[in-house]
Amino acid sequence: MTNTMSTRVAILGSGPAGLTAAIYAARAGLSPIVIQGIQPGGQLTTTTDVENYPGFRDVIQGPWLMEEMQAQAEHVGTRMVWDHISAVDLKSRPIRLTGDSGTQYFADTLIIATGAQAKWLNLPSEEHMKGRGASACATCDGFFYRGKRVAVIGGGNTAVEEALYLTNHSHDVTLIHRRDSLRAEKILQDRLFANSHIKIIWDSEVTEFVGGGEPEALIGLDIKNRLTGEVSRIDVEGAFVAIGHKPATELFDGQLKLDSDGYLEVETGTTKTSIPGVFACGDVMDKIYRQAVTAAGTGCMAALDAEKYLAAQEFEALAAE
Repeated sequence: MTNTMSTRVAILGSGPAGLTAAIYAARAGLSPIVIQGIQPGGQLTTTTDVENYPGFRDVIQGPWLMEEMQAQAEHVGTRMVWDHISAVDLKSRPIRLTGDSGTQYFADTLIIATGAQAKWLNLPSEEHMKGRGASACATCDGFFYRGKRVAVIGGGNTAVEEALYLTNHSHDVTLIHRRDSLRAEKILQDRLFANSHIKIIWDSEVTEFVGGGEPEALIGLDIKNRLTGEVSRIDVEGAFVAIGHKPATELFDGQLKLDSDGYLEVETGTTKTSIPGVFACGDVMDKIYRQAVTAAGTGCMAALDAEKYLAAQEFEALAAE
């Protein structure tokens, strides 16, 4: 027999947005279920030092922060479920979700907090070298390149932060950017330019991840100068792609309105999507800020919006009797 679970509020995703939504929904007596997905805890579980989350004087660790958020959510009445949703029917009432486990979830409201995943360059050689020197997370894999030459590809906040982080492990870090100036915040740029262990290659893009040795591992990158067309090679043993993120919205394509970049569209000033009773929060709907604190803030908004929606539905049902 197929297992079924019913809830007033189902939350997809367990990062700062999803867990904050859970805390608020649970304290409102809505007994939410959080379906954690393929990356429990979200992107902060792959981050080490966190120094910009309010309330902590000293640097804290990302995984620890997410463990505390989950513990708080459970403490106030949230049920955590280990499953991955493979299908949704947002037009049915209650909303129906199908998990990889085979479980059917039925929810009066849905809060989507599925986040975003790192983008890659989509080079065949990059795909081949994943796990052999090519990575999209310096804080996850930087330790394995202690004392080795590494490169970061990109020019935004993520790229600069990862380059700075890698200097904890390597004294030879190269940042490769396709333009002649960075898009990162000024404070991060100042730190980057002041760090003697980081050099920058401007106006250039990676054309090949070069492997070698036995067993095969990354030994270099072929780089093309976008102004001159000249191709050169640098010797590196680790390359970290930091060129942005892709929102995890494939599940909702064709059911909810998405913007041109694939992010869920919400009504301005709210977390309401194009379907009543379905709300979105965190990086899945925010392509501008993408911070833990803003994700948590929108998670709070989503829970409050869901609570108001449910209260209005109950009032209408009573009035119709």
